[in-house]
Amino acid sequence: MEARDMKVVKSNDMIQKSRFCLSLQEQKIILYLISKIKPEDMELKEHTFEIAEFCRICGLYEESGANYKFIKQTLKELRDKSMWIEIAEGVETTLAWIDKVTITHRSGRVSIKLDDMMKPYLLQLRERFTQYELLYILAMKSQYSIRLYELLKSYEYRHGQTFATEELKKKIGAEHYGRYPDFRRYVMDIAVREINELSDITISYAPEKVGKRYTKIKFSISTKKDIGQRLNTWTRISSKLDKTETERDGEW
Repeated sequence: MEARDMKVVKSNDMIQKSRFCLSLQEQKIILYLISKIKPEDMELKEHTFEIAEFCRICGLYEESGANYKFIKQTLKELRDKSMWIEIAEGVETTLAWIDKVTITHRSGRVSIKLDDMMKPYLLQLRERFTQYELLYILAMKSQYSIRLYELLKSYEYRHGQTFATEELKKKIGAEHYGRYPDFRRYVMDIAVREINELSDITISYAPEKVGKRYTKIKFSISTKKDIGQRLNTWTRISSKLDKTETERDGEW
């Protein structure tokens, strides 16, 4: 199966009850690894892939030495990071993303194993989980787009969801945008545009104001069921990923 068509499957608890801040490429690497998990897997396995393969899937110029150097640095930083996840009301714990990383320079291969603490959230899921095609996040350029897409996708069955503004910032790693106009301009508007253009859902939002403060954000979520809409989305994604080598060079 084409790697871009693989599915990402995560428990809703992992999506809805976690707080983390990962860069765009850190998120893509994690989701790429999760897409390699098979429904029958009982353990989190070590996965080996070529750096060139990952670059090709993400639409990057795979011959660029800068990409190899950047991936190595990104994997190191990702290995040192963790997320907060709520395990009971008022109780949070940390989960590491990656257990270990091994790079073989001559072959250009990377071996990565997700941390075993993530097993309950990724393996043998029977209920309360969200799945989507890896393809939908690959062409996104904002780290907030991927996180917001995944969060809203987990509430798709409700056709909408309301978040406290400050809580939403924490969930998607945008707490440093203190002023709402900045949060709207640099996070919300960009993420909404990318999600509507490049994913399988269509969203809109309306802020709710108390006094001078925007205290809540209400989202509407609808599914793109029309085959014409889906074909247009796939075409746009392919166009963004399958650029010429000159355009791709240095895209990291």
